[in-house]
Amino acid sequence: MFERLILFSIGNKTLVGALTVLLVVWGGYSLSKLPFDSTPDITNNQVQVITVSPSLGAQEVEQMITVPVEASLANIPKVLERRSISRSGLSVITLVFEEGVDVYLARQQVGQCLREAEDVVSKEIGSIGLAPVTTGLGEIYHYTLRVGDGYEGVYGLADLRGIQDWIVRKRLAGTEGLADVSGWGGHVKQYEVAVDPDRLNAMGVSLRDVYGALAANNGNTGGSYIERNGMQYFIRGLGLIGTLDEVGSIAVTGVTGAPVLIRDVATVRYGTAMRYGAVTRNGRGEVVAGITLMLKGENFQKVIRNVKERIEDVKRSLPEGIVLEPFIDRSELVGRVTGTVARNLTEGGIIVVLILVLFLGNFRAGMVVASVIPLAMLFAFGMMYVFGVGGNLMSLGAIDFGLIVDGAVIIVEAVCHYVYRRGPTAIGGFGAEDSGGTILSRSQMDGKVFRAASGIRNSAAFGEIIIMIVYLPLFSLGGIEGKMFRPMAMTVFFAILGAFVLSLTYVPMMSALCLQRNTTYKTTLSDRVMEKLYGWYRPIITGCLRRGWSLLCGTVVCFLLSLVLFARLGGEFIPSLEEGDFAAELSMGQGTSLGSMVKISSRAEKILLDSFPEVRQVVTRIGSAEIP
Repeated sequence: MFERLILFSIGNKTLVGALTVLLVVWGGYSLSKLPFDSTPDITNNQVQVITVSPSLGAQEVEQMITVPVEASLANIPKVLERRSISRSGLSVITLVFEEGVDVYLARQQVGQCLREAEDVVSKEIGSIGLAPVTTGLGEIYHYTLRVGDGYEGVYGLADLRGIQDWIVRKRLAGTEGLADVSGWGGHVKQYEVAVDPDRLNAMGVSLRDVYGALAANNGNTGGSYIERNGMQYFIRGLGLIGTLDEVGSIAVTGVTGAPVLIRDVATVRYGTAMRYGAVTRNGRGEVVAGITLMLKGENFQKVIRNVKERIEDVKRSLPEGIVLEPFIDRSELVGRVTGTVARNLTEGGIIVVLILVLFLGNFRAGMVVASVIPLAMLFAFGMMYVFGVGGNLMSLGAIDFGLIVDGAVIIVEAVCHYVYRRGPTAIGGFGAEDSGGTILSRSQMDGKVFRAASGIRNSAAFGEIIIMIVYLPLFSLGGIEGKMFRPMAMTVFFAILGAFVLSLTYVPMMSALCLQRNTTYKTTLSDRVMEKLYGWYRPIITGCLRRGWSLLCGTVVCFLLSLVLFARLGGEFIPSLEEGDFAAELSMGQGTSLGSMVKISSRAEKILLDSFPEVRQVVTRIGSAEIP
């Protein structure tokens, strides 16, 4: 079969050339659409249930929220793991599903079971919700909102948080590929009713009466419509609170016919909600941060492009004096990763080309072999796009060009040896050769290439197939290991498979078309290098053959020593990557207040900025965000 394919490729150069052009177009298109990220997303298939209860402590959260909610989620099928975290004001329950379960189906099942939990956990205790459909790698763009120079007295932290929640977050909502936008820091503005117990007792009303009056007097209602003079008028009851005066004018109850208003028993004012997090920047005090969360499984490059376009639109709509600027942009990290991979691939390709030209002793032959590298990579990119494999440090950083050109080197070397070292012979099917001439005709050259390629093809194919078989066990990995290493195995497998196909079609065709047909042989630098190496190698191999048992015993001893050294070597789960950013953690004593942490963090930021001039900015995130 290999011989017929080689014969067909040599005899149909135009068709093979056209298919090669199609390969370039397909690979280039796939490369433009291929998602690139820093590392594979190894997050398992999970759904998180978050319950916020600001008034409860950690023990009450565990007893009154976490335990009953976990009980309601106990019978969901295909759950591998169930774990929870309970702390003051917050309960987080994580359900890990089997990898084959669709995340939206899992969320639907969890949502149905939470209806049972709502009967136990009332709204007065806490609000239950599901975390966005995102992962740890979903935090693709972090930004801060701060007051610009000269506007320090115009805006406060409550104003910044209001701008984040009602301008920035709403403008970013609906961006294609985003799951949610989480706010961090600042003060959430509230209407606050500060009840005076003495006035409450004097008026003879209870705190429950105040709660009931506020709840009953805050809402609009509809009353259908009436017809009059041929017109239709809709009836509405407007009672939605809009100002502090309207809150204070709400009647609580009446004593001896005189109404008791909210302002008679309490002070109505603007306040802020209890907060569990803060953000500081560059030692200049607090700011407000926002985190964009990418939808699980989305194309990072496409999503970050959409986010940046929307951010530029948001900046134009911000009030004067408000500055929005990023402090974590993962596109910079991905750009560094892509640059590292591209540099490694380029340097590796150049080294391989130089070695090929040096040892083949034929520039054209070296270029034919070297051209297999980009074509095999384009084939791999096309297959990656078809099978949904993204490009990252793991999938592209493991490609070895030596493995890719292995088969092509063997074939081209055999062709060069057959054409330039042996005398002409007659090859059936391509016409008789002129044994007396040194310039081969086109048919004679085709015949020699066919004879050389078909004679060595089985050996070359056997080596490439062994290399591909080596990667097959990685396809069986599951869980985190599978998500990490399966893309790498698939990419290398696709590249070697492409090189295998090219060595059967493209390489014989290009060898017959591009190699010189002048069989006059001249001694080259390659010949002198190989003769020198052969002079060193011959006595070594001769001595090894004479002392076979000694060599075998020495090999076993070296192998055992290597096992001892291997056991003492360190190891890393993934290749090291210089991100360009550092994350430092400040640990403080238990019970440290949020205000104290803000002051200490600001001092640490000033120290870092003063001690290291190369640091551009320092942002500290304290506590938890809106989405914990």
